[in-house]
Amino acid sequence: MTEITHDPSEYIKGIYSILINSKKRIGFLFGAGTSQAKKDGIKSIIVPAIHELTRIVEEEVLKEKDKEDKPIYKEIIDSLKEDLKGKYNIETMLSILEQKHLIIGNNNLNGLNKSGFENLILLIKTIIRKRMSVHSEIIDCDTQVQTDFSRWIGKADRTFGIEIFTTNYDYLFEIGLEHHEIGYYDGFSGSYKPFFNPESVEDFKYLPFQTKLWKIHGSIGWYIDKKTEKIIRDSSNNGEIFIFPSVFKYKDSQKQPYISLLDRLTNFLKQDDTVLFTCGYSFNDEHINGRILSALNVDKNAHVIALYWDEYKNEGSTELSYSLNKESHLYKLATSNSKLSVLGFRSAIIGRQLGNWKLRKEPDKDETPNVNFYFDEDHHTDKSDELNKEVSVKWTGEGKFILPDFTKLVEFLNSMIVENSLSNAIRKDGIK
Repeated sequence: MTEITHDPSEYIKGIYSILINSKKRIGFLFGAGTSQAKKDGIKSIIVPAIHELTRIVEEEVLKEKDKEDKPIYKEIIDSLKEDLKGKYNIETMLSILEQKHLIIGNNNLNGLNKSGFENLILLIKTIIRKRMSVHSEIIDCDTQVQTDFSRWIGKADRTFGIEIFTTNYDYLFEIGLEHHEIGYYDGFSGSYKPFFNPESVEDFKYLPFQTKLWKIHGSIGWYIDKKTEKIIRDSSNNGEIFIFPSVFKYKDSQKQPYISLLDRLTNFLKQDDTVLFTCGYSFNDEHINGRILSALNVDKNAHVIALYWDEYKNEGSTELSYSLNKESHLYKLATSNSKLSVLGFRSAIIGRQLGNWKLRKEPDKDETPNVNFYFDEDHHTDKSDELNKEVSVKWTGEGKFILPDFTKLVEFLNSMIVENSLSNAIRKDGIK
C-alpha cells in the first residue's frame, strides 16, 4: 500500500496564492495559543496557558483567603484534583463549582453554603480577569507578535478588510492594530460609552474595507449597563461580560453579544471566495465547531485551513509527540469534509487524506531560504559512514511544518510583504 504524504512546498503555493489574491475574503480565527506567542530573543508579554492559569488560580485563591477559609478551599481543590485526575484544569474546576452552586439550595456542601460557592466562583473569575489584563505590563509594543501580525495587515493590499475572530479576552490584537494606526471595527459604536451594535455586526456592507476584530467569547472591559441594559465597552476593565471557561460557556454563547458574533462567523464563511485560517485554536469549543461545519456544508467555495498545534510532551518525558492521527478528535471532522484542511507539525489532513509532511524534491540553494519560512527539514546521518572522518547526511524530505506556531506564521506573512515589494520593484524597472 502506497504511503500517503503531503508536500509542504506544493501546499504552501496554494496558501500563498490565496493570500496574495486581493479579491479573496480572508479571515483568521485565533485561539488561546496566539496569546502565548513569543518573539525569538525578546521578552514578549503573554497570557498564561490553561495549565499555568490553573496553577495561578489555585495559588491566588489560597493566598487571598483568611485562615478560617483556607482549609475549606484547600479541601475543595484537593478533592477536585482527585476526582478529575488528568482532566483537572480551570475549566473543569469552574464547571463543577458552578454546578454545585446551582443544586445546593439551602444546604451546605464541602463546608460551603450557596453564598460561599458564589464568593469562591467570583474570586476565581476576578483572578482570571486580572491575569488576562496583561496589556498593563506592555512597555514596548514591538515586543509582541500581535503587533507584527498587524504590520502585515497594514501592508496587505486587499479589496475586503481582514476579519479577525478570536476567543481571547485580552487586548493584544487591539494594541498591535493601534500601534500601526490601523482602523478596525469591533461591533461597538459611540465615543463616550461605546455600545454594542448587533445590526452593524450582521451587515457586511457596514465598513466593508475596514479590518474587523470580533471577540466571540467577549473581552475584558465589556459590561452590561444596568440602567439601559446595553452592552458597554469600558477601558477600566471592571466588567465581567466574557465567557469564562466552564460548561456554561455553551449556554452563554446563545446570549448577546455572543450570538451576533457567532452569526458573523457563520455568515462570513458563506460569502463568496472566503478562506478562514485558524491558529492557536484547539477545536475544543463545540459551539464554534458547529458553526464552522454548518457553514462549510452550505457554501461550495468556502475553505477552512486549520494550523493546528499538535505537539506535546508526555509527563516525565523530554521527547516530543504529535497528536494529529486517526485517534485525534479532528480526524473525524477533517475526513468528513474536504473543505476543512488540518495542518499539524508532522502530518496533515488534506482532501480528507491523513499523511505525513514530506518534500518530494530537495530544495536547491535558491529555494532553501523560502522553504525555511514554513518547513524545518530533518537531517538524518547515514550510519554506514559513521567510521569515516567525514559523515554524510542523507536527505529524506521529512521535517516539521512550522506555521501552526503563531510566531512563525506571522514571520511567513511578513516575508510575503518583502517578496511582493521586490517583485513590484523588478516589474517596474523592467517596464522602464
